[in-house]
Amino acid sequence: MQTSPAHAAHHDDREIETLDEFDAVVSARGSIAGFRVQSVDLTDRTKELLTRDTAGAVFLGCPMRPDAAAKVRADGALVFPPVPELPFNPYRGHLYSPDELFAGLDQGYERTPDALGYAWFQRTKADGDIFASMQRSVHDDAISDALDELLRETPVVGVMGGHAMARGTQAYAGAARLGRELTRAGFTVATGGGPGAMEAANLGAYSAPFDDAMLDKACELLAGAPSFTPSITDWARVAFEVRARWPKGGGSVGIPTWFYGHEPPNPFASHIAKYFANATREDGLLARSTAGVVFLPGAAGTVQEIFDNATPNYYESRGKPTPMVLVNQAHWTERLPAWPLLQSLARERAMEDRIVLIDRIEDAPAALKRLAG
Repeated sequence: MQTSPAHAAHHDDREIETLDEFDAVVSARGSIAGFRVQSVDLTDRTKELLTRDTAGAVFLGCPMRPDAAAKVRADGALVFPPVPELPFNPYRGHLYSPDELFAGLDQGYERTPDALGYAWFQRTKADGDIFASMQRSVHDDAISDALDELLRETPVVGVMGGHAMARGTQAYAGAARLGRELTRAGFTVATGGGPGAMEAANLGAYSAPFDDAMLDKACELLAGAPSFTPSITDWARVAFEVRARWPKGGGSVGIPTWFYGHEPPNPFASHIAKYFANATREDGLLARSTAGVVFLPGAAGTVQEIFDNATPNYYESRGKPTPMVLVNQAHWTERLPAWPLLQSLARERAMEDRIVLIDRIEDAPAALKRLAG
């Protein structure tokens, strides 16, 4: 999996998401008619806009000069101009990167785009402003589109687990090794994108290109800030120190939400699909885990994810049931006995051969391959 988005011109699906794609379409076709141009700065492409056919095109959040905007509207194109004073771009064409969401971290987390996005969400949610809710919906749809483009024809394994898993613990190290082994086995790791078990799995994916000792050293460094409380700033800074010491790590996906704004996204996912709507985020994460899901010990959120995933497997509404691997027998049979219920649901159905409970996290990759066979 690439660690940064790299898209060719979308001639088939008619989406243009970069200036290079715009130039390629103009050069190859001589027309932008019918294309969807998404969040591309066109202020330096006035000549092309004035002299090319743009009938039926849609421009989503594309800065352009007034004469160019007037001309493309006269052609019959739709122009949705950039929305001023928003701390995010609702029309963005690509997923977030950690550097983008944590920009300005040296001045404190509260100054970062991630924190400002959450503050805006809290304020507008309380206001009940329909324009704000529309912007959130447009943003989330753009994120889903970018996520689909990134993961197209990619075997994805979801790793679910609680945010409370602390750095420096054996459980955290185990989840990181899981992410590493899944990545080395050719899977793309996708998590909820937050701290704890989610961060550990993304860290493991990041460590995959390096020797095994790198992950041990990284875990030691991260243990200096074991939790995102009391200071998200300190927690994130240590993660970026690890990334700086070992640059160009392996790719993975984090899918967090501003709905849980007290939980920051972790900096080890190379691609971050951050949503405002948690329900869209939850369903999207599980639906895109096409090669199966590993459930590490967690609390209410992880239990919900188990049965959110079990429902389409039970009804086969997404086709053949996908593998479900629950890790830690004591947790899932005694502390939170989700396993017996899952077994009862699966009995005599196609999903019965697609679920397993294991004790050792190291056995999860082999279990996934066995269930998929």
